Amino acid sequence: MSRTLAPATLGLLLAAASAGANAADFTFGGDIEFNNDVVKVSFDIVDATTAVRLWTDSWQGGLNFDPGLTLWQQQGTDFTLLTQNDDDDTVGTGQGAFDSGLQFGGLAAGHYIVSLTAFPYQAAGTSLSQGFEFDPGFVPAISVERIADWNQPGYDVNANDQKGTFWRLNLSGVQQATVVPEPGSLLLMASGLFSLLLLARRQR
Repeated sequence: MSRTLAPATLGLLLAAASAGANAADFTFGGDIEFNNDVVKVSFDIVDATTAVRLWTDSWQGGLNFDPGLTLWQQQGTDFTLLTQNDDDDTVGTGQGAFDSGLQFGGLAAGHYIVSLTAFPYQAAGTSLSQGFEFDPGFVPAISVERIADWNQPGYDVNANDQKGTFWRLNLSGVQQATVVPEPGSLLLMASGLFSLLLLARRQR
């Protein structure tokens, strides 16, 4: 399975928004480590008439990797792929030529996930549960490499670019955006909380 980064790994930079049903703007950022890491941010849409924009502004002239975005909508217990994009620098401020962006006049009310990956690591199917193309078991398999050692298709050896690990994702016109932790991180957080409760009980 691909690694879905947890909030502790992400190094969350900023999540500024008002709580409640009003649409707001959010910014998340951090660092990925490997070429098959996946960042997932969930959000809700309440008003289908609100314009929605999702974009990266982290390529920064080749200092970091080339990001791609995939949008998923919840359907029952799974999420269905709506669209994916590698390069669109017309969506938000601060974007570079290889940043990714998605924009909509409105999205149906519901629950969504936007995933950020290092291009060309894209969805393997039309459901989120089907994973991504660099996951173990897919053919042809690719080696798992640290971003600092990996040459993306657009890597420019003369400029020595696309070796940085930093990513940033911006969301506009959405509600209650949050980074989705990986299952292993949830277990780790739960065990940590249990240990703290046990320690507090012993001290009493």
